[in-house]
Amino acid sequence: MASTNVVIRLKNNGQKIELPMGCTLMDVFEKSGIEMPLGPVSARVNNKVQGLKYRFYNNKDVEFLDLTSPSGIRVYERSLFLVLTKAVEDLFPGGHLIIGAPLSGGHYCELLIGRPVEQGDVEAIETRMKEIVSEDMVIHRVQCPIEDAIQMFRSRGMENKAQLLEEQGNLYTYYYRLKETVDYYYSCLLPSTGSLKLFALMKMDNGILLRIPSQKNPTELSPLKTEQKMLEVIREHHRWQNILGVRTVGEFNAAVRHGRATELINISEALQEKKLNAIADEIVERKAKLVLIAGPSSSGKTTTSKRLSILMMACGLHPHTICTDDYFVNRVDTPKDANGEYDFECIEAVDTTFFQKQMNQLLEGEEVELPRYDFIKGERVFEGRKLKIGDNDIIILEGNHALNPLFSQQIPEEQKYRVYVSACTTVALDDHNYIPTIDIRLLRRILRDFKYRGYSALETIKRCPSVTAGEDKWITPYQENADATFNSALIFELGVMRTELTPILEQVNERAPEYSEASRLRKFLKYFRPIPAREVPRTSLLREFLGGSSFSYS
Repeated sequence: MASTNVVIRLKNNGQKIELPMGCTLMDVFEKSGIEMPLGPVSARVNNKVQGLKYRFYNNKDVEFLDLTSPSGIRVYERSLFLVLTKAVEDLFPGGHLIIGAPLSGGHYCELLIGRPVEQGDVEAIETRMKEIVSEDMVIHRVQCPIEDAIQMFRSRGMENKAQLLEEQGNLYTYYYRLKETVDYYYSCLLPSTGSLKLFALMKMDNGILLRIPSQKNPTELSPLKTEQKMLEVIREHHRWQNILGVRTVGEFNAAVRHGRATELINISEALQEKKLNAIADEIVERKAKLVLIAGPSSSGKTTTSKRLSILMMACGLHPHTICTDDYFVNRVDTPKDANGEYDFECIEAVDTTFFQKQMNQLLEGEEVELPRYDFIKGERVFEGRKLKIGDNDIIILEGNHALNPLFSQQIPEEQKYRVYVSACTTVALDDHNYIPTIDIRLLRRILRDFKYRGYSALETIKRCPSVTAGEDKWITPYQENADATFNSALIFELGVMRTELTPILEQVNERAPEYSEASRLRKFLKYFRPIPAREVPRTSLLREFLGGSSFSYS
């Protein structure tokens, strides 16, 4: 007789337990002996993230996740989004909520209720959310034929969710129900609302900031940050979306289906070029001599600096590009991290004193011999590359620390112009599912690393946490120092990258811990209708990752 039990291998403690077939992840956790002070919010089952109601009918490997993991915090966020949606529906029938990307230590949400949002509205919504949490309402995951879900969302006026599902080739789909409120989220939620005790709402601009727990310290809310310039980027992008007539992935897919792909590409590229032209004009107007460009990994800084150099030439200036890597201290002088490894990300790895000395000499009309860093020897070398600048010359410098005040504090402020580049925001999956900027940049990096650096998707995904930690410490804290912020995200790019990225991500096998992230990214890309890469201009920023650029990246 076949066994009626399943054997679960627990990665958290290395133990095996046997439970009846049909048991849930919560049943497994209760029998596991694993201690999690804040409890699990989800788990990797055979390296694929599942909700805590997941049932076992076969032997599996399980790793429980809490709020300190990226997957765990996303589950908590999505569950809060559903509670916020229900609170708005309860208090403002006919109102419309749009949940945006992370901002200022939370999520900026637009609330459309036919009048300006008032402080009392925000307080009422927060109170209702707390009531929903205290009642510990069950969050139901409902599976149904996909055409039934499409019809249900359309009948409720949730057109962007219906459009999103229409592109899926599945027979069945699922949605979530919280009493009378229904919604769709691209991955799992908590089983009930009772665990969502830590959150806060505050009025911001004409909307709401939903504050969430910190991943580093989940017992506290993420600290508030002043990000007024990023809010301006969001407003600018909304204006671009109105020009394109595309705000969500469903609308994007419909536009592509109706033959508008080339139009979307051309207008998106023109909007970016217009923004760069405005930045170039401001640089010329200020008579700045040193342009400092910074941004997180795979933001397109290199292409931005090259395009800006061309615009400088169009303004009658002669640009000179300098790389901050050439100002690294000698390897023997490089600081080490907690693991005893060289820390090339910290600002102390750069000889800021020597850099500032040379820049000031150039600005005073002196000739200097520029260094080159020999990465094989780990030393700075001089090979006779000399530079002297005149009235029509301008220096363009791109590097991780370019916006850090310590990097250029001895250089006169009136001589500097700072540009922050990042894939800040693009289309949303729908009104309640934003697209994280970190996902856009990770997908760009996976494609570039595979095609030009010989790294597999597994290797790039594995390095992502350390890359992100470096960015959080040394780059993003200084984004508000910028004179201009350039949103490098292109509304069409995920449709273009889908075809090339999918087979690369499929190479990550199920045994690898990185399979969970690769699987999530594959599912994410399937929402986008593919666009042929041949449609993308050779001068596009996307070509930095896609290949075929008219610029050289050697």
